[in-house]
This record gives sequence, structure tokens and C-alpha cells, in this order.
Amino acid sequence: MRVLFVCSEIAPWVKTGGLGDVAAALPPALAELGVEVRMLLPGYPALLAAHADRRPLDDVAGALVAPAGNLPEARLSQATSGGGLTYVFIECPALFDRPGGPYQHGGVDWPDNALRFGLLSRTAAWLSSRESSSTWRPDVLHGHDWQAALTPAYQRFRFDTSVPSLVTVHNLAFQGIFPRETLAALDLPEAAFTLDGVEFHGSVSFLKAGLALATRLNTVSPGYAREILDAHHGCGLDGLLRHRRDALSGILNGIDTEQWDPATDPCLPQRYTADRIESKRANKRALQTELGLPAGDAPLLGSVGRMTAQKGVDLMLDCAEALVARGVQLALLGSGEAEFEQRALRLAGRHPRHTAVRIGYDECLAHRIEAGADFFLMPSRFEPCGLNQLYSQRYGTPPIVHRTGGLADTVVDATSAQLAEGRATGIVFDAPTADSLLAAVERALALTDEQYRRLQQAGMGRDFSWHASAQRYLELYRELAPRAPVRS
Repeated sequence: MRVLFVCSEIAPWVKTGGLGDVAAALPPALAELGVEVRMLLPGYPALLAAHADRRPLDDVAGALVAPAGNLPEARLSQATSGGGLTYVFIECPALFDRPGGPYQHGGVDWPDNALRFGLLSRTAAWLSSRESSSTWRPDVLHGHDWQAALTPAYQRFRFDTSVPSLVTVHNLAFQGIFPRETLAALDLPEAAFTLDGVEFHGSVSFLKAGLALATRLNTVSPGYAREILDAHHGCGLDGLLRHRRDALSGILNGIDTEQWDPATDPCLPQRYTADRIESKRANKRALQTELGLPAGDAPLLGSVGRMTAQKGVDLMLDCAEALVARGVQLALLGSGEAEFEQRALRLAGRHPRHTAVRIGYDECLAHRIEAGADFFLMPSRFEPCGLNQLYSQRYGTPPIVHRTGGLADTVVDATSAQLAEGRATGIVFDAPTADSLLAAVERALALTDEQYRRLQQAGMGRDFSWHASAQRYLELYRELAPRAPVRS
């Protein structure tokens, strides 16, 4: 089974969110199951610098992607990872050799993003066709999010290829929408600009094209796959998704259980296991000291993530004064919208003994917050999957989450019955409001020591590794390419 995995970012070199983590962790898990994975990635400077031993792609004549439309010429190179994966880089300095993030610079989208990720999608479709002269042809094309979702359109309208395609939606809100005139620049014919093609309200939409034309679709949790069928969560695409519901499924993301393991985590001052959970207390004291909070028994709530309305950071800030009045400490790490960053900093200025805010991202501090907090706050308004609630459970830090998407799929609410059965792993609330979040925190703080310990033990006992998720993806690949052999 050969799979071309098409992605616009990969941790640790280029990462803006969960997509980068998935790109780093899922392919190795698939390789362990016998899938031969090649990863097609833009040739960002950080990626090329980290793979200085790369060589020209040796099974494509000339390793050259010819210019088309306004898409410039590009060269393909390859490198092999320690896990036996092959990375294929699209080396095109005009589009990828620049400072800033993969999609933006200074908070503003790159104006040529359509060309940058059109080249990614077009190259993927080309490599699956006979036009590339490649001796390695995939059995399945697997594209991720809008940046790779134009691949099925190039398959349909530009290249003679019958390779089945899968498009995974990590966040439906980001759709890659560009003006109509972009069509010719992308080397797509007028025949593609139709209701069942790339057209979306008079514009070109990469994601809509993928949803309409891919053989199969999936999202990163079963709950999110159900939610996006309604208008509230469907971001204007719910009608199309309902039309294609038989092709849509949800597969829960996993986590890297080696990187996120409190028993071996090098970022922690004190490592611990479920059998030595009392050692977790030392991480709380150390985190309080590191953040300038009084070390002691005050309940410590942690949060790590983007400071945006989607993540519900405004809900946390709206009830922060009430939490401080109850003696709660808050440890917030993240960045995002300037309004929320400034509100959080002002809160810390008013209550320096109860609130610590760090703007930006620090990987090791994120680990220490997961280990040191008593509870983890994740009140997202919508959440395709979410990873922090998985990390929290693994670290014995029960999450407090809004019942949506992947959060609802992965956190078992601490009802009296589920506590008694030993299944509860966190606190789940229904309405995305500050009052509901505050009530959920109060419910968490009212737990007895015995109930709290049960939450910790149940959460730490769950298996959120990539193995189960990779098995589900392999089953989906087999449905798409039933005759493709899988190495044992």
C-alpha cells in the first residue's frame, strides 16, 4: 500500500497547530502497519535546512515540475527520515523561501497563497499520473486541509489519473477562498468553475473543491464529522457535506505518547506515573514558583492554546474575576488576537498573586503547565479534535471542556454514576458561556480527594496513542484501494 501524504506543515520544523502534529505522528504510525508513506511538503527554509542531505527525487525524470499558468517551475528533492519515511520537498524559492510563517507574515496572509498551495496540490496530482514518469505511483492520495484540497480538482481536470483521494478536514473554518481570476493562474480550465467543482459563491475555494471531488472525506473526530452537517458548524458547506455524508467519516487524532509521557518527560522537574501520582505535586509547586505565583494549595487552573474566540479564551477571561475571588490561580500560555492578549495581561497586572500570563509559545512550559495544573481549561466553542485535553488526561490533570466535537468524544464527564464506575476523566459543560464555565469549575473544585484521584487514574489509564487511529486510516485506505498490498 503506497500513500502520498500531502501536507502544508510538519512539526517540529513548521507548525501552526494540530495539523503539524498529525503530519509528524500519523505517517510513522502508518509505516509500522506496513504502509509505504511518502510525504509531499513545501520546501520551506526550515525544512530544507534540517534535511541538508536531501537529493533530487530519483524516480522522476529530471525531478522537475514544469511551470503552468502562473505557477513557477519547481524541483523535487527527497530525504529519508529515521523511521523509514520519505519526505519529498517542492523546492520553489519564489513561493516558499521567505521569512515568517507558512501562511502569514506579521499576521497578514501571504498574497500569493493560492499559487503556493496550488503548486502543492498540482504537484501531488501530477505525481500520481503517468505524466510525471514516476516509477513510484501512490495507491491513495491523502491531502490535508484546504492547502492540499485542490488535489482532486487537478486529478479531475488536468491529469489522467484514477488514483483515489482522501481529504482530511482539520478545521472547516479555513477554506482557502480566492478570486475567480485565480482559476487561470492555477492552471485550471473554465470547466472546473462549476457548482460541483471549485466554484463557491463566485470565488475559487480549495476546500470546497476537495469536499466535492475527493473520493472520500474525513475529519479528525467522529463528533466533528456529525457537527459539520448542520448549519451552525458547517461554515456554509453543510449542504455539500450532507450531500456527501456517505463519503464522510471521523477518525480521532492520537498523540505522541513518547513526547507526552510524564514518566519520562525531560521538561518536568519531577517525573511521575499513575502509580506514583503523589509526585505530581512537586510539579505544581515548581510551576507556581516559575510563574511568580505563591506556592501552596490554592487550586491551579492551566490553559495552553491560541487566544481566539474559537478556543473560548473570552469565556475564561469573563469569569476570571469570579475565579480569583474564590482563591483560584490561573496559568495561561498562548498568543492570538491582540484584544484577548491585552485583556489577559491586564488581568495578570491586577491580580499578580493569582494570575500568570505568558504570551507566545514555549513547548517545555506547555508540558509543565499540563503536569503542574490541578485542572486544565479548554472551553472551545468548537473543536474538530483537540490535543491538549488528551495531554491533560495523560498527565493526570483533569480537563474542563465544552461539550463539542473532539472534546465531547474524548472526555468523560464526572457525573456521579460515571465517577462511581471509574470512567469519568474530566468535567464537561453544555453551553459555551462564562456562567457555564464558572459552574463547571465550581463543580470541579467541589470534588472530594477520592473523586479527584479517580478522575486522574481513569484519565491516565486511557490509550490515546496513534496506533488505533492509524489502524482506522489503514482500513479507510483499504476501502479506497482494496487490491493494494500491505507489508506485514
